[in-house]
Amino acid sequence: MAAATRGLRLPRAGHGISVLTAAPSALQPHRQVHHAVIPHGRSGRSSVSGIVATVFGATGFLGRYVVNRLGRIGSQVIIPYRCDQYDLMYLRPMGDLGQLLFMEWDCRDKESIRRAVEHSNVVINLIGKEWETKNFKFEDEFVNIPQSIAQISKEAGVEKFIHISHLNASMKSPSKYLRNKAVGEKTVREQFPDAVILKPSEMFGREDRFLNHYANMRWFGGVPLVSLGKKTVKQPVYVVDVAKAIINAIKNPDAKGKTYALAGPHRYLLYDMVEYVYAVAHHPFIPYPLPRPLYHLVARFFEMNPFEPWLTRDKVDRFHTTDMTFPDLPGFEELGIEPTPLEQKAIEVLRRHRRFRWLDAELEEAKPKTQPM
Repeated sequence: MAAATRGLRLPRAGHGISVLTAAPSALQPHRQVHHAVIPHGRSGRSSVSGIVATVFGATGFLGRYVVNRLGRIGSQVIIPYRCDQYDLMYLRPMGDLGQLLFMEWDCRDKESIRRAVEHSNVVINLIGKEWETKNFKFEDEFVNIPQSIAQISKEAGVEKFIHISHLNASMKSPSKYLRNKAVGEKTVREQFPDAVILKPSEMFGREDRFLNHYANMRWFGGVPLVSLGKKTVKQPVYVVDVAKAIINAIKNPDAKGKTYALAGPHRYLLYDMVEYVYAVAHHPFIPYPLPRPLYHLVARFFEMNPFEPWLTRDKVDRFHTTDMTFPDLPGFEELGIEPTPLEQKAIEVLRRHRRFRWLDAELEEAKPKTQPM
Protein backbone atom coordinates (compact mmCIF):
# COMPACT_ATOMS: atom_id res chain seq x y z
CA MET A 1 0.00 0.00 0.00
CA ALA A 2 2.87 2.34 0.83
CA ALA A 3 4.48 1.60 -2.53
CA ALA A 4 1.24 2.45 -4.30
CA THR A 5 0.98 5.71 -2.34
CA ARG A 6 4.54 6.67 -3.22
CA GLY A 7 3.78 5.91 -6.88
CA LEU A 8 0.82 8.28 -6.87
CA ARG A 9 2.88 11.15 -5.42
CA LEU A 10 5.39 11.66 -8.18
CA PRO A 11 6.34 15.32 -8.67
CA ARG A 12 5.55 16.63 -12.15
CA ALA A 13 8.14 17.78 -14.62
CA GLY A 14 7.89 21.45 -15.53
CA HIS A 15 5.91 22.73 -18.51
CA GLY A 16 7.76 22.37 -21.77
CA ILE A 17 9.81 19.42 -20.52
CA SER A 18 8.87 16.10 -22.03
CA VAL A 19 9.56 13.33 -19.55
CA LEU A 20 8.83 10.88 -22.36
CA THR A 21 12.12 11.64 -24.10
CA ALA A 22 14.10 13.90 -21.79
CA ALA A 23 17.51 12.85 -20.53
CA PRO A 24 18.65 14.02 -17.08
CA SER A 25 21.11 16.51 -18.64
CA ALA A 26 18.31 18.15 -20.59
CA LEU A 27 16.21 18.90 -17.53
CA GLN A 28 16.09 22.38 -16.09
CA PRO A 29 18.18 22.42 -12.89
CA HIS A 30 15.57 24.23 -10.78
CA ARG A 31 12.91 21.57 -11.47
CA GLN A 32 12.83 18.48 -9.27
CA VAL A 33 11.96 15.43 -11.33
CA HIS A 34 11.38 12.07 -9.69
CA HIS A 35 13.70 9.32 -10.95
CA ALA A 36 10.64 7.21 -11.80
CA VAL A 37 9.82 9.47 -14.75
CA ILE A 38 13.35 9.61 -16.15
CA PRO A 39 13.87 6.79 -18.70
CA HIS A 40 16.54 4.38 -17.55
CA GLY A 41 17.39 0.69 -17.68
CA ARG A 42 17.22 -1.73 -20.56
CA SER A 43 14.01 -1.99 -22.48
CA GLY A 44 11.42 -4.32 -20.95
CA ARG A 45 8.93 -4.45 -18.13
CA SER A 46 11.60 -4.02 -15.45
CA SER A 47 12.99 -0.87 -17.03
CA VAL A 48 11.56 2.66 -16.76
CA SER A 49 10.16 4.12 -19.98
CA GLY A 50 9.47 7.57 -18.54
CA ILE A 51 5.76 7.22 -19.27
CA VAL A 52 3.32 7.72 -16.41
CA ALA A 53 -0.06 7.06 -18.01
CA THR A 54 -3.58 7.26 -16.65
CA VAL A 55 -5.81 4.90 -18.63
CA PHE A 56 -9.53 5.51 -18.29
CA GLY A 57 -11.57 2.51 -19.44
CA ALA A 58 -8.68 0.08 -18.92
CA THR A 59 -11.02 -2.80 -18.02
CA GLY A 60 -12.64 -2.80 -21.46
CA PHE A 61 -11.83 -4.75 -24.62
CA LEU A 62 -9.16 -2.37 -25.95
CA GLY A 63 -7.98 -1.36 -22.48
CA ARG A 64 -6.39 -4.68 -21.57
CA TYR A 65 -4.22 -4.58 -24.70
CA VAL A 66 -3.16 -0.98 -24.06
CA VAL A 67 -2.23 -1.68 -20.42
CA ASN A 68 -0.30 -4.78 -21.53
CA ARG A 69 1.68 -2.77 -24.09
CA LEU A 70 2.43 -0.02 -21.57
CA GLY A 71 3.47 -2.53 -18.91
CA ARG A 72 5.85 -4.45 -21.13
CA ILE A 73 7.91 -1.32 -21.91
CA GLY A 74 8.24 -0.36 -18.23
CA SER A 75 5.60 2.33 -17.88
CA GLN A 76 3.81 3.29 -14.69
CA VAL A 77 0.07 2.94 -15.30
CA ILE A 78 -2.66 4.47 -13.17
CA ILE A 79 -5.96 2.65 -13.66
CA PRO A 80 -9.09 4.40 -12.37
CA TYR A 81 -11.93 1.90 -12.03
CA ARG A 82 -15.59 1.64 -11.04
CA CYS A 83 -15.97 -2.11 -11.35
CA ASP A 84 -15.60 -5.01 -8.93
CA GLN A 85 -12.09 -5.91 -7.77
CA TYR A 86 -12.37 -9.28 -9.49
CA ASP A 87 -12.67 -7.53 -12.87
CA LEU A 88 -9.16 -6.14 -12.39
CA MET A 89 -7.45 -9.46 -11.74
CA TYR A 90 -6.36 -10.07 -15.34
CA LEU A 91 -4.68 -6.62 -15.45
CA ARG A 92 -2.46 -7.12 -12.40
CA PRO A 93 0.21 -9.36 -14.04
CA MET A 94 0.63 -6.95 -16.98
CA GLY A 95 3.21 -4.72 -15.30
CA ASP A 96 6.21 -5.02 -13.01
CA LEU A 97 5.78 -4.86 -9.23
CA GLY A 98 4.39 -1.48 -8.20
CA GLN A 99 3.99 -0.22 -11.76
CA LEU A 100 0.21 -0.70 -11.98
CA LEU A 101 -1.72 1.51 -9.57
CA PHE A 102 -5.46 0.98 -9.15
CA MET A 103 -7.71 3.68 -7.74
CA GLU A 104 -11.47 3.98 -7.41
CA TRP A 105 -12.98 7.01 -9.08
CA ASP A 106 -16.30 8.68 -9.77
CA CYS A 107 -16.62 9.84 -13.36
CA ARG A 108 -18.99 12.64 -12.34
CA ASP A 109 -16.69 13.93 -9.59
CA LYS A 110 -14.11 16.31 -11.07
CA GLU A 111 -11.92 16.11 -7.99
CA SER A 112 -11.78 12.35 -8.43
CA ILE A 113 -10.65 12.81 -12.04
CA ARG A 114 -8.06 15.36 -10.94
CA ARG A 115 -6.51 12.89 -8.48
CA ALA A 116 -6.27 10.31 -11.26
CA VAL A 117 -4.38 12.55 -13.71
CA GLU A 118 -2.41 14.98 -11.56
CA HIS A 119 0.84 12.96 -11.60
CA SER A 120 0.63 11.64 -15.18
CA ASN A 121 2.28 12.91 -18.33
CA VAL A 122 -0.04 10.85 -20.56
CA VAL A 123 -3.80 10.40 -20.29
CA ILE A 124 -5.66 7.87 -22.47
CA ASN A 125 -9.45 7.89 -22.71
CA LEU A 126 -10.95 4.52 -23.71
CA ILE A 127 -14.30 4.98 -21.95
CA GLY A 128 -17.32 3.63 -23.80
CA LYS A 129 -20.07 1.03 -23.92
CA GLU A 130 -22.18 -0.39 -26.71
CA TRP A 131 -25.45 0.22 -24.92
CA GLU A 132 -27.06 2.86 -22.75
CA THR A 133 -28.17 2.38 -19.15
CA LYS A 134 -30.51 4.36 -16.95
CA ASN A 135 -27.50 6.00 -15.30
CA PHE A 136 -25.23 6.54 -18.30
CA LYS A 137 -26.44 7.56 -21.74
CA PHE A 138 -24.21 7.76 -24.81
CA GLU A 139 -23.97 11.51 -24.28
CA ASP A 140 -22.43 10.89 -20.85
CA GLU A 141 -20.01 8.22 -22.07
CA PHE A 142 -18.77 9.93 -25.23
CA VAL A 143 -19.27 13.66 -24.61
CA ASN A 144 -19.61 14.76 -20.99
CA ILE A 145 -17.05 12.46 -19.34
CA PRO A 146 -14.37 12.92 -22.05
CA GLN A 147 -14.94 16.68 -21.85
CA SER A 148 -14.27 16.65 -18.10
CA ILE A 149 -11.20 14.44 -18.46
CA ALA A 150 -9.75 16.57 -21.27
CA GLN A 151 -10.40 19.83 -19.42
CA ILE A 152 -8.86 18.64 -16.16
CA SER A 153 -5.91 17.04 -17.98
CA LYS A 154 -5.18 20.35 -19.67
CA GLU A 155 -5.35 22.19 -16.35
CA ALA A 156 -3.06 19.61 -14.72
CA GLY A 157 -0.38 20.11 -17.40
CA VAL A 158 -0.65 16.67 -18.99
CA GLU A 159 1.67 16.52 -21.98
CA LYS A 160 -0.25 14.08 -24.15
CA PHE A 161 -3.96 13.30 -24.26
CA ILE A 162 -5.16 10.41 -26.44
CA HIS A 163 -8.86 10.03 -27.19
CA ILE A 164 -10.43 7.02 -28.92
CA SER A 165 -13.32 7.79 -31.26
CA HIS A 166 -14.72 5.74 -34.16
CA LEU A 167 -14.03 5.65 -37.89
CA ASN A 168 -17.71 6.23 -38.71
CA ALA A 169 -18.33 8.98 -36.15
CA SER A 170 -20.65 11.44 -37.88
CA MET A 171 -23.49 13.77 -36.96
CA LYS A 172 -25.43 12.34 -39.93
CA SER A 173 -25.18 8.72 -38.81
CA PRO A 174 -28.39 6.80 -38.02
CA SER A 175 -26.56 5.43 -34.97
CA LYS A 176 -26.83 7.46 -31.76
CA TYR A 177 -23.55 5.85 -30.67
CA LEU A 178 -21.72 7.27 -33.70
CA ARG A 179 -23.39 10.68 -33.49
CA ASN A 180 -22.22 11.12 -29.91
CA LYS A 181 -18.75 9.92 -30.86
CA ALA A 182 -18.62 12.77 -33.39
CA VAL A 183 -19.69 15.32 -30.78
CA GLY A 184 -17.12 13.88 -28.37
CA GLU A 185 -14.30 14.42 -30.89
CA LYS A 186 -15.20 18.08 -31.27
CA THR A 187 -15.56 18.59 -27.52
CA VAL A 188 -12.21 17.00 -26.72
CA ARG A 189 -10.48 19.07 -29.42
CA GLU A 190 -11.94 22.24 -27.90
CA GLN A 191 -10.80 21.39 -24.38
CA PHE A 192 -7.39 19.97 -25.35
CA PRO A 193 -6.29 21.33 -28.78
CA ASP A 194 -3.16 19.14 -28.88
CA ALA A 195 -5.11 15.93 -28.21
CA VAL A 196 -4.37 12.92 -30.40
CA ILE A 197 -7.65 11.47 -31.70
CA LEU A 198 -7.67 7.91 -33.03
CA LYS A 199 -10.60 6.72 -35.15
CA PRO A 200 -10.53 2.90 -35.37
CA SER A 201 -13.11 0.94 -37.33
CA GLU A 202 -14.84 -2.08 -35.77
CA MET A 203 -12.17 -3.96 -33.84
CA PHE A 204 -11.78 -7.74 -33.80
CA GLY A 205 -9.89 -9.85 -31.28
CA ARG A 206 -10.35 -12.76 -28.90
CA GLU A 207 -12.88 -10.98 -26.66
CA ASP A 208 -14.58 -8.87 -29.33
CA ARG A 209 -18.28 -8.22 -29.85
CA PHE A 210 -17.94 -8.21 -33.63
CA LEU A 211 -16.78 -11.54 -35.09
CA ASN A 212 -18.02 -13.37 -31.98
CA HIS A 213 -21.37 -11.64 -32.35
CA TYR A 214 -21.92 -12.99 -35.83
CA ALA A 215 -20.53 -16.42 -34.95
CA ASN A 216 -23.04 -16.71 -32.08
CA MET A 217 -25.96 -15.97 -34.39
CA ARG A 218 -25.93 -19.63 -35.44
CA TRP A 219 -28.00 -20.35 -32.31
CA PHE A 220 -30.89 -18.42 -33.87
CA GLY A 221 -31.14 -20.61 -36.96
CA GLY A 222 -29.29 -18.27 -39.29
CA VAL A 223 -27.76 -14.85 -39.74
CA PRO A 224 -30.21 -11.97 -40.32
CA LEU A 225 -28.67 -9.19 -42.42
CA VAL A 226 -30.22 -5.96 -43.67
CA SER A 227 -30.30 -6.19 -47.50
CA LEU A 228 -28.49 -9.51 -47.03
CA GLY A 229 -25.35 -7.55 -46.10
CA LYS A 230 -24.62 -6.73 -49.75
CA LYS A 231 -24.97 -2.97 -49.35
CA THR A 232 -22.59 -2.66 -46.40
CA VAL A 233 -18.79 -2.59 -46.68
CA LYS A 234 -16.67 -3.14 -43.57
CA GLN A 235 -12.94 -2.66 -42.96
CA PRO A 236 -12.29 -4.26 -39.54
CA VAL A 237 -9.07 -3.59 -37.64
CA TYR A 238 -7.11 -5.88 -35.33
CA VAL A 239 -7.28 -4.70 -31.71
CA VAL A 240 -3.55 -5.27 -31.12
CA ASP A 241 -2.76 -2.90 -34.01
CA VAL A 242 -4.87 -0.19 -32.35
CA ALA A 243 -3.03 -0.73 -29.04
CA LYS A 244 0.30 -0.43 -30.87
CA ALA A 245 -0.94 2.78 -32.51
CA ILE A 246 -1.67 4.28 -29.10
CA ILE A 247 1.84 3.47 -27.83
CA ASN A 248 3.47 4.84 -30.98
CA ALA A 249 1.35 7.99 -30.78
CA ILE A 250 2.65 8.53 -27.24
CA LYS A 251 6.25 8.20 -28.39
CA ASN A 252 5.84 10.29 -31.56
CA PRO A 253 6.26 14.03 -30.80
CA ASP A 254 4.74 14.92 -34.18
CA ALA A 255 1.42 13.24 -33.32
CA LYS A 256 0.17 16.11 -31.16
CA GLY A 257 -3.03 17.68 -32.44
CA LYS A 258 -3.53 15.10 -35.20
CA THR A 259 -6.44 12.80 -35.98
CA TYR A 260 -5.64 9.28 -37.23
CA ALA A 261 -7.98 7.01 -39.18
CA LEU A 262 -7.23 3.39 -38.24
CA ALA A 263 -8.71 0.69 -40.46
CA GLY A 264 -7.68 -2.76 -41.62
CA PRO A 265 -5.85 -3.33 -44.92
CA HIS A 266 -8.86 -4.86 -46.72
CA ARG A 267 -12.51 -3.94 -47.27
CA TYR A 268 -15.24 -6.62 -47.39
CA LEU A 269 -18.90 -6.80 -48.12
CA LEU A 270 -20.62 -7.63 -44.85
CA TYR A 271 -22.11 -10.73 -46.52
CA ASP A 272 -18.68 -12.00 -47.63
CA MET A 273 -17.10 -11.30 -44.25
CA VAL A 274 -19.78 -13.18 -42.29
CA GLU A 275 -19.62 -16.05 -44.79
CA TYR A 276 -15.87 -16.27 -44.10
CA VAL A 277 -16.53 -16.27 -40.34
CA TYR A 278 -18.69 -19.37 -40.71
CA ALA A 279 -16.20 -21.05 -43.04
CA VAL A 280 -13.43 -20.67 -40.45
CA ALA A 281 -15.73 -21.83 -37.64
CA HIS A 282 -16.86 -24.87 -39.69
CA HIS A 283 -20.56 -24.10 -39.38
CA PRO A 284 -23.14 -23.86 -42.16
CA PHE A 285 -23.77 -20.29 -43.25
CA ILE A 286 -27.52 -19.59 -43.44
CA PRO A 287 -28.10 -15.89 -44.17
CA TYR A 288 -31.51 -14.33 -44.68
CA PRO A 289 -32.55 -10.74 -45.39
CA LEU A 290 -34.35 -8.92 -42.61
CA PRO A 291 -35.87 -5.45 -43.08
CA ARG A 292 -34.40 -2.84 -40.76
CA PRO A 293 -37.72 -2.06 -38.96
CA LEU A 294 -38.24 -5.75 -38.20
CA TYR A 295 -34.60 -6.08 -37.12
CA HIS A 296 -35.17 -3.16 -34.74
CA LEU A 297 -38.23 -4.91 -33.34
CA VAL A 298 -36.18 -8.03 -32.59
CA ALA A 299 -33.43 -5.89 -31.05
CA ARG A 300 -36.00 -4.11 -28.88
CA PHE A 301 -36.81 -7.48 -27.33
CA PHE A 302 -33.14 -8.02 -26.42
CA GLU A 303 -32.93 -4.51 -24.95
CA MET A 304 -35.38 -5.60 -22.26
CA ASN A 305 -32.55 -7.64 -20.72
CA PRO A 306 -31.72 -5.88 -17.40
CA PHE A 307 -28.07 -6.91 -17.71
CA GLU A 308 -25.94 -6.84 -20.87
CA PRO A 309 -28.14 -6.81 -23.99
CA TRP A 310 -26.82 -9.08 -26.71
CA LEU A 311 -28.34 -6.90 -29.43
CA THR A 312 -29.64 -3.33 -29.56
CA ARG A 313 -31.28 -1.20 -32.23
CA ASP A 314 -28.24 1.06 -32.26
CA LYS A 315 -25.94 -1.92 -32.79
CA VAL A 316 -28.01 -2.98 -35.80
CA ASP A 317 -27.54 0.47 -37.33
CA ARG A 318 -23.84 0.62 -36.49
CA PHE A 319 -23.01 -2.82 -37.90
CA HIS A 320 -24.87 -2.01 -41.12
CA THR A 321 -23.05 1.29 -41.68
CA THR A 322 -20.44 1.24 -44.44
CA ASP A 323 -16.99 2.15 -43.13
CA MET A 324 -15.89 5.57 -44.33
CA THR A 325 -12.51 6.28 -45.92
CA PHE A 326 -10.33 9.27 -45.03
CA PRO A 327 -7.53 9.54 -47.61
CA ASP A 328 -6.50 12.95 -46.19
CA LEU A 329 -6.00 11.69 -42.63
CA PRO A 330 -2.84 9.91 -41.45
CA GLY A 331 -3.19 6.27 -40.48
CA PHE A 332 -1.17 3.23 -39.46
CA GLU A 333 1.61 3.93 -41.94
CA GLU A 334 2.41 7.30 -40.34
CA LEU A 335 2.66 5.53 -36.96
CA GLY A 336 5.02 2.89 -38.32
CA ILE A 337 2.54 0.00 -38.16
CA GLU A 338 1.55 -2.50 -40.83
CA PRO A 339 -2.12 -3.39 -40.22
CA THR A 340 -2.96 -7.07 -39.79
CA PRO A 341 -5.49 -8.58 -42.24
CA LEU A 342 -8.58 -10.34 -40.95
CA GLU A 343 -7.56 -13.61 -42.63
CA GLN A 344 -4.41 -13.82 -40.50
CA LYS A 345 -6.02 -13.52 -37.05
CA ALA A 346 -9.64 -14.65 -37.50
CA ILE A 347 -8.75 -18.21 -36.45
CA GLU A 348 -7.63 -16.96 -33.02
CA VAL A 349 -11.09 -15.50 -32.45
CA LEU A 350 -13.19 -18.21 -34.06
CA ARG A 351 -11.47 -21.46 -33.07
CA ARG A 352 -13.55 -21.66 -29.90
CA HIS A 353 -16.72 -21.69 -32.01
CA ARG A 354 -15.68 -24.92 -33.76
CA ARG A 355 -17.07 -28.30 -32.83
CA PHE A 356 -14.67 -30.73 -31.21
CA ARG A 357 -13.97 -32.71 -34.38
CA TRP A 358 -12.87 -29.52 -36.18
CA LEU A 359 -11.03 -27.91 -33.26
CA ASP A 360 -7.53 -28.59 -34.58
CA ALA A 361 -8.41 -28.62 -38.26
CA GLU A 362 -6.08 -26.71 -40.56
CA LEU A 363 -7.18 -23.28 -41.69
CA GLU A 364 -8.91 -23.63 -45.03
CA GLU A 365 -7.82 -21.73 -48.08
CA ALA A 366 -11.17 -19.97 -48.17
CA LYS A 367 -10.74 -16.20 -48.07
CA PRO A 368 -13.35 -13.46 -48.04
CA LYS A 369 -13.76 -11.46 -51.22
CA THR A 370 -12.21 -8.02 -50.84
CA GLN A 371 -13.61 -4.75 -52.15
CA PRO A 372 -11.55 -2.00 -53.83
CA MET A 373 -10.23 0.66 -51.46
